[in-house]
Amino acid sequence: MLDNRKLKVLYAIINSYIMSAEPIGSRTITKQYDLGVSSATIRNEMSDLEELGYLNKPHSSSGRVPSDKAYRLYVNEILKNQNYKIDLEKKSKIKKILISESREIEQLLQNSAKVLSAITSYTALALSPNMKGSKIKHIQLIPIDEKQVLMVLISNTGTVKNSIFRLNQEIPEEQINIISNYLTHRLKGLSIEEIGEELSEGIMKEIYEYKTTIDKIIPIINQSMEDIDNVDLYSDGITKILNFPEYKDLEKAKSFISFIEDKDLVVDLLLNNSISQDMEIIIGNENIHESIKDCSLITTTYKLGDKTIGKIGIIGPTRMDYLNLINTLQLFSVNITEIIDMLMGKHISR
Repeated sequence: MLDNRKLKVLYAIINSYIMSAEPIGSRTITKQYDLGVSSATIRNEMSDLEELGYLNKPHSSSGRVPSDKAYRLYVNEILKNQNYKIDLEKKSKIKKILISESREIEQLLQNSAKVLSAITSYTALALSPNMKGSKIKHIQLIPIDEKQVLMVLISNTGTVKNSIFRLNQEIPEEQINIISNYLTHRLKGLSIEEIGEELSEGIMKEIYEYKTTIDKIIPIINQSMEDIDNVDLYSDGITKILNFPEYKDLEKAKSFISFIEDKDLVVDLLLNNSISQDMEIIIGNENIHESIKDCSLITTTYKLGDKTIGKIGIIGPTRMDYLNLINTLQLFSVNITEIIDMLMGKHISR
């Protein structure tokens, strides 16, 4: 455990390095912070902190930079003392931006990643709801022309899937409405695994004259439900990593960008970390992937009611303003949860 003076020196170095991206010397700390001790004392403390593994000394500089161990201590202290006091004015501004272009959950998450990246200047990631076993809430068939039909499927989670398909023959609109009402009546509350058995029993007894049309619709319903069940990833600001001096090396930057563009890798990264933990921070070498071992990943969750269903976060160099980023992500978490509840309320009222 570090004594109080060492902690003050270490936190001063971290804060200075976050701002400057330059190795920090004792003179910088003496000028910027009134720690009540001499520059020589600060140099001694810095040497001790280096020996303890909290500071690294680049070969080309007499100054020091924080290690992953230092950031972990710093972040744990922030999380321990953080009461998440919501900035209501900032929250309101973010919510207004998010809600302006968000009619469905997919739009909300795309918009959230875009806005979060713009606000923080980091790469933003949003993981769609993990809705395995979601159920059908409503199916609406809408004729477009003589043979083209739009199918709108709404799940119990508020996700909406639209599909356009062609019929083999023209069917009057009133018959389309009959099929639409029948499908909602028969399939409401069913998951993808339950659809086939329910329809095969019902069609033969109740609505056989429309069997050919329903047989064409069933695969479209199944695909829509599979799409809803699959976890998706939204990202924005991938090339912003090039703005950081840590990534002046183009090969290093290309490795990062290649990693983020690999959807399966990033989804696994986000899902392998606890989805139940409201705020999670992975620093530097704590990452298992070589391409992001110089990065920190900060994620938080969003909810549907009391159930945690997805994540949103940012990734970038370990030299982050963790306190401000944690507060910003908390605002997004609250806003996304509130907007999802609102969108669900709209779907329920349909």
